[in-house]
Amino acid sequence: MNYDIIVIGSGPGGYVTAIRAAQLGFKTAIIEKENLGGICLNWGCIPTKALLKSAQVFHYINHAEDYGLNKMEGSFEFPNVIQRSRGVANKMSKGIEFLMKKNKIDVILGTAKVQKGKKVSVTDNDGKVTEYSANHIIIATGARSRELPNLPQDGKKVIGYRQALSLPEQPKSMIVVGSGAIGVEFADFYNTMGTKVTVVEFMPNIVPVEDEEISKHLEKSLKKSGIEIMTNASVESVDTSGEGVKANVKTAKGNITLEADILLSAVGIAANIENIGLEEVGIQTDKGRVLVNEWYETSVPGYYAIGDIIPTQALAHVASAEGITCVEKIKGMHVEKIDYGNIPGCTYCHPEVASVGLTEKQAKEKGYEIKVGKFPLSASGKATANGNTDGFIKVIFDAKYGEWLGCHMIGEGVTDMVAEAVVARKLETTGHEIIKSIHPHPTVSEAIMEAAAAAYGEVIHI
Repeated sequence: MNYDIIVIGSGPGGYVTAIRAAQLGFKTAIIEKENLGGICLNWGCIPTKALLKSAQVFHYINHAEDYGLNKMEGSFEFPNVIQRSRGVANKMSKGIEFLMKKNKIDVILGTAKVQKGKKVSVTDNDGKVTEYSANHIIIATGARSRELPNLPQDGKKVIGYRQALSLPEQPKSMIVVGSGAIGVEFADFYNTMGTKVTVVEFMPNIVPVEDEEISKHLEKSLKKSGIEIMTNASVESVDTSGEGVKANVKTAKGNITLEADILLSAVGIAANIENIGLEEVGIQTDKGRVLVNEWYETSVPGYYAIGDIIPTQALAHVASAEGITCVEKIKGMHVEKIDYGNIPGCTYCHPEVASVGLTEKQAKEKGYEIKVGKFPLSASGKATANGNTDGFIKVIFDAKYGEWLGCHMIGEGVTDMVAEAVVARKLETTGHEIIKSIHPHPTVSEAIMEAAAAAYGEVIHI
């Protein structure tokens, strides 16, 4: 069976690539070993947001009096919360199934292995092997929870994000190792639902890729909500021989032992590049990632790689964009390279964090003379009416030309606002153009305009 394009993996990189390929007239097949939608849709981005929404609603119920409502006693059955999250993921997976049919994409279920001569062998659940060929093979096999030698996951007491999404019962206590987006989101969810949570972070700041002021504000907010946070700390070993788990944690003041029901390892991801035929075909890798050129072609012509398996940001929206760029280039279209300096990042804890571009520290290190503006959400009418004033908007402009170098946000709903900065930066918008773009009132989004005005000494509401 010969195709124009075969895509291996159906996550947000793979399925988007397949749809765009089909739209461009390519005879397309997609190979998936588990569920359509991949990790992001089934065990990552989507179900975690469903859990966090349940936690948010629970929080609102318990704080009804803050909104002038009668006091309510919020209660829940933990399995029902998990069940709702799984239902959301299943519904989305069925949606991908519909899109495959609509775009006439052949879905091949099984485990794929690339072969020489632009071929792919697929082993189904019964062990039957079928060979397919294509003019172009795009590998989008994604990633999994990274395991550290001193933190082996047993799936019961020491778990990864996948088990954290489907625990049969709520733990009374949890240690979260790593404070990136995955770690912080799960810490926030379990803490809101009543689990005693301790976060252990190796770096000096939590969410270490974010602007330092954002990191410090988030740490303060999470501590206020009841989460214990240990920075400059590392888990050296774990003991699971007892009822729960004991973690030996190295700190600046010496080693201490933390005890909990469960330890969640959220120390990053590992690319799924093993046993998929890369070595046999001769596709080059480095440091656990597949090497590609600017159009995502590997070292072997006709074989491409996108998403978490290449050395770019491991984000769903990045994988989707890479796949679209890849197939449009194959089609011969005039394609613009992805600007990896203008990729937004979002963390969906409460308060949310969203950012794009350079941090203040990075801008200074690059030699820019900068103007920095900040606007607190406590001065926003809409945020005050919402009862969500925790956070601020921070913008960074080049003092010489007004170029928007970075935007960093913390607060309720900011993940839905950061796109303004992404589009504006793409269009090379200046600070004064943002100030003079009339934002609707009352909205939280006008805080972006106010932050820009603050950078230029023109802010009205503070």
